[in-house]
Amino acid sequence: MPRAGCSSEKAESTAISALGFIAGDAELLPRFLAITGIEAASIREAARQPGFLAGVLDFLLAHEPSLMRFATETGADPASVAEARRVLANGGDRFEAST
Repeated sequence: MPRAGCSSEKAESTAISALGFIAGDAELLPRFLAITGIEAASIREAARQPGFLAGVLDFLLAHEPSLMRFATETGADPASVAEARRVLANGGDRFEAST
């Protein structure tokens, strides 16, 4: 069951962790880049765009084996990833990548 009361900050943190997980995976990163159309060098810029972090979570949620591996490697509850996605869909996506 999803955890009630996931904050915007927690949702963003989950998405940033997911982005790091994807970026560090030799199989997932090329697939993520191909699906999103983003070039690797443009990820920081793209991360500033509304909806980007929600899209990162969409990417993980669309492929259960990747979601489960992310959950195992980070200790995250898979349901918390879905809850974070719901929070970000409701305007919680405010991440500003540092330059």
